[in-house]
Amino acid sequence: MVSDEVHLVDDGERGPTLEVTLAKLRQLNPDLQTVALSATIGNAEALAEWLDAALVDSDWRPIELKKGVHYGQALHLEDGSQSELSVRNSEKPTAAIVRDTLEDDGSTLVFVNSRRNAEAAAGRLASTVEPHLTPGEKEQLAEVADEIRDVSDTDTSDDLADAVEGGAAFHHAGLASGHRSLVEDAFRDRLVKVVSATPTLAAGVNTPSRRVVVRDWRRYDGTAGGMQPLSVLEVHQMMGRAGRPGLDPYGEALLIANSHDELDELFERYVWADPEPVQSKLAAEPALRTHILATVASGFANSREGLLEFLEQTLYASQTTERGRLERVMDDMIEYLERNEFLERDGDDLTATSLGHTVSRLYLDPMSAAEIIDGLRAWKRGEGRARAESATPAADAPAADEEPPGFTTAGELADDADEDEQADRPDPTAMGLYHLVARTPDMYELYLRSGDEEEYQMLAFEREEEFLGSMPSEFDPAFEDWLSALKTARLLEDWASEVDEDEITDRYGVGPGDVRGKVETAQWLLGAAESLAGELGLGLAPAIREARVRAEHGVREELTDLAGVRGVGRKRARRLYQAGIEDRADLREADKSVVLGALRGRERTAETVLENAGHRDPSMDGVDPDASARPEEDGDAGAGGDDAAEPDEEEDQSSLGDF
Repeated sequence: MVSDEVHLVDDGERGPTLEVTLAKLRQLNPDLQTVALSATIGNAEALAEWLDAALVDSDWRPIELKKGVHYGQALHLEDGSQSELSVRNSEKPTAAIVRDTLEDDGSTLVFVNSRRNAEAAAGRLASTVEPHLTPGEKEQLAEVADEIRDVSDTDTSDDLADAVEGGAAFHHAGLASGHRSLVEDAFRDRLVKVVSATPTLAAGVNTPSRRVVVRDWRRYDGTAGGMQPLSVLEVHQMMGRAGRPGLDPYGEALLIANSHDELDELFERYVWADPEPVQSKLAAEPALRTHILATVASGFANSREGLLEFLEQTLYASQTTERGRLERVMDDMIEYLERNEFLERDGDDLTATSLGHTVSRLYLDPMSAAEIIDGLRAWKRGEGRARAESATPAADAPAADEEPPGFTTAGELADDADEDEQADRPDPTAMGLYHLVARTPDMYELYLRSGDEEEYQMLAFEREEEFLGSMPSEFDPAFEDWLSALKTARLLEDWASEVDEDEITDRYGVGPGDVRGKVETAQWLLGAAESLAGELGLGLAPAIREARVRAEHGVREELTDLAGVRGVGRKRARRLYQAGIEDRADLREADKSVVLGALRGRERTAETVLENAGHRDPSMDGVDPDASARPEEDGDAGAGGDDAAEPDEEEDQSSLGDF
């Protein structure tokens, strides 16, 4: 087995999964030979010992890497050498390095500490790059810029295209996947000469370059309340991007100092330093409760003793110095899983319930599953429609020594299920379901910006009857998170109500990639909610499915069937609907001239759509578009860019990835 980038066991999100996977595979096959690879790890001996592996330590690299710091008018390299790299009048050091690299026919990757800085840097550096572009390169870059604008009808897309026309680009998580692919391809093809990126994407940017510049070595840390230095591991990961095999004689990675003291500090802190030791993140409760349930549900352990025996084979167990902590956390998580009826315990024996198997199969955080189940059950009982009052507890409110409402078990909720499920309750709304999944630990909520709290309080009170579960009091510390989930839910509702993408990105201060991320997570969680509702016999699966499909395609209820045809998407579905074609069956039997008119005379697009719908004769040979079916907003490319491409360009508009 080969485990690449094994230092990712230190990652708070992905690390526990990698660690548990490695431990399980090694226990399943004691003779397994493991090859674990990393270029940046500070305690390689400890990892090798945990894996029963021999440490092979090599400084070989396919291309020589020179590390150093730019200060003043010179490069100061780790071997003690210096070379002139002058900063001209009114020129920033980063621009000077990019210019110097271009004069040697090289490319530059610049790491900055925020999306805004990445976008601003690309805009400025385009003016540095443009004089070095040939007429042929400018022509090719203009074509790439047009493709970028086709991906998304947003300001972010326009800003990126403008920078690319000048030979520069930015790269961060707010971009759509189509944006990132176009930037990476153009950079590898040596058309784009400089890319500014955020540190969080250092490991994912498959774009080696002649030079790497770590412009910002501090970033904002909310837990610390201010700017904090990046880790050595992160900076070395960025530096490792320097040097293109087969193209560059060497790679050069530089930090930028603003004073002589900072020059010395950067050498000590990063250039000459070893990466920090890798530490297991398995003991974090979300990770441990997920993996304990998975370990029992998969049959890998069927008793408390067996579970503890397995966990003692993990990296965490080999690193902890606190005796008994792993066992205590494990017991707490077993109790939580048992109380929510994901696990059953008979003495020392542990068994996953049917519900527990479903949760594990869906790869949900069990706390997310408990939140979803609680909300769905509350809706069936007719509860949670009114705001929780804070001044005087209700007569049936839990006493101070009882478990809080969030710890309600599926079994307790099921006690009155037979009677509850007879209640004549309407289906929950899409907004209610979006808010339910948005408040789970598996969804990254949008932040409340200045002025948002009052706006979303008003929205909460206006629509409180739609929420699944009780709304906290505005004096409850949990209320702010609840409102953040509401903001996230409203973004999803806007998307599913066919609000234009550029309006959504402006309204919520996010990029097109963020919209896609929220929608994809919501699709997954709503799919899980649909499975859980079916498992519990709640009769809510159809309503959940409709909310999920609306989010998937970004359409109102009446377009869900039509938008599901490959090649249609949200804008084309609306145009076809306005032309009298309301569903897949209508499209299959539609008059071809009407389809061609609704799709603005684009023959190849119309043929593709009809073929995907199963039309008996999708050919558009000799077909004239029906002028009465042509959309009124003829000059509007629309969100999703359905018609932004050339008339005969075939494109897939069926998924959010192409909006």
